[in-house]
Amino acid sequence: MKTVLLALCLSITATNVFASAEVKYLHVIKSARKLELIGNDDKVIKTYKVMLGRNPEGAKSEEGDNKTPEGTYTLDIKHENSDFHRAFHISYPNLKQKMKAKLHGKDPGGEIMLHGLPNNFLEMSDYLNKIGLGSLSDDLIRAGLVKYDWTNGCIAVTDAEIEEIFAMVDIPTKIVIEP
Repeated sequence: MKTVLLALCLSITATNVFASAEVKYLHVIKSARKLELIGNDDKVIKTYKVMLGRNPEGAKSEEGDNKTPEGTYTLDIKHENSDFHRAFHISYPNLKQKMKAKLHGKDPGGEIMLHGLPNNFLEMSDYLNKIGLGSLSDDLIRAGLVKYDWTNGCIAVTDAEIEEIFAMVDIPTKIVIEP
């Protein structure tokens, strides 16, 4: 009983200390597959490995290009219940991106998120088969996906990591995505 209470107290204390760190903005470096939470002192609070769009080179410019956007945006909505474990909406596209796409007769796309892993894998079964994960259990797929860029342009982390980020990041919060 004492062990359980001690573990519970340590867990609550660690969570509260971690959650009390104020996040000024998020910084994504696509080429390094890295997401940094930046504090009010402009120092990195925590770093995460990220998974990007299936076509990660270059900036997103149109629907279906499977690229992750580049630029400065806002995390503007927190989705407690989404098709992914949890998700933040990213304010892509901005007005300039919308106008550029329209000029070229294209749709700039949208619904770009920072999210956890999918709740189910039915919609991505063709891709999973292509990379050799299709016949595995959901738990093994979740473990294997972290080695691939698999989103349609979003930024993904593990479910445990999106939980941490959800606890530390309020909306609105700036997110800077660099090549």
